[in-house]
Amino acid sequence: MTRQTSRQTDSTKGARARALVPRLSGSLVHWVTAQWQRRGLVAWLLWPFSWIFGGIAAWRRIGFRRGWKTSTRLPVPVVVVGNLTVGGTGKTPTVIALVGALREHGYRPGVLSRGYGAKLTRPTEVAQTARPEAVGDEPLLIAKRTGAPVWVWPSRVEGGQALLAAHPECDVIVCDDGLQHYALARDIEIAVFDHRLGGNGFLLPAGPLREPLSRQRDVNLINDPYGRTLPDWPHTWRLTLTLGDAWCVSQPSLTRALSHFAGKRVLAAAGIGAPERFFAALRAAGLQIETLALPDHYDFATNPFDGVAADAILITEKDAVKCVTWSDPRVWAVPAEAALDARLVSLVVEKLRGQPTV
Repeated sequence: MTRQTSRQTDSTKGARARALVPRLSGSLVHWVTAQWQRRGLVAWLLWPFSWIFGGIAAWRRIGFRRGWKTSTRLPVPVVVVGNLTVGGTGKTPTVIALVGALREHGYRPGVLSRGYGAKLTRPTEVAQTARPEAVGDEPLLIAKRTGAPVWVWPSRVEGGQALLAAHPECDVIVCDDGLQHYALARDIEIAVFDHRLGGNGFLLPAGPLREPLSRQRDVNLINDPYGRTLPDWPHTWRLTLTLGDAWCVSQPSLTRALSHFAGKRVLAAAGIGAPERFFAALRAAGLQIETLALPDHYDFATNPFDGVAADAILITEKDAVKCVTWSDPRVWAVPAEAALDARLVSLVVEKLRGQPTV
């Protein structure tokens, strides 16, 4: 074997090894998620620990309710879009759609986010040219899609105060996640679920719930691409997500309808909380795909597509913000558009108009 052939072989093995890591991580997430959907042996073994988790969470809620802990109200109404379960349910598309709906009703919204994985030293505004590792992938996507002021900081109160100081024109704040961040007083709570709903009904770590399903909230949104019957919960609507035309990550002005990829060798990859929803939507669009489920918030520090034989690689926009410097013309981002029920929007607007500012 020549030295050049040996190097090529080592490179191929390295590419395969790098690709194996996210596959193993994705498999572990899938296994845990499956355990949380039923009350099997694993769930029952972990069930005593869920009582400890639930007790701590309940004591914390009581502390804010009785004034032992301080909850701060901002001078404008706050709408929190979050979830009661672990994992992605469609909050980011919901926030983007809600910002647009509020604008149509004359509001000037700003957005708050924790900025998962962001490297922050103070409340920070998300510039559309920011790096995702600096501000977080979801806040960057929201800023790019909406053009609204988006600020990130673990303390939503401090983040909201900084946002309003920089943008006094904002008259409502949409909080991306933070349903359990009780330090920030809120006027409306929107809980987003996917088709798994509350899973086995157990709290962490025996199930997927951060808080009991009995916890009060103003609105429930169910993101279920399979069209199942909605649960009999008050103020519950279906969240409809549709896939738009794909755009080439290395040449964003180049777009193609999803039908363009029919009959091609397509790899679909997603580093989101529930990648199978993305894969199911692509199949529903008529595509035959191979799939690669990556861990949520996968940083793309290494290229998981090295050595992949495919004509096209379809990824989510959340992943695409971390690949903007790539030159691989096979990588295409597929946007997901959320459609909010008009009755939900009316309910939110009515509540906002009935809320006095301070």
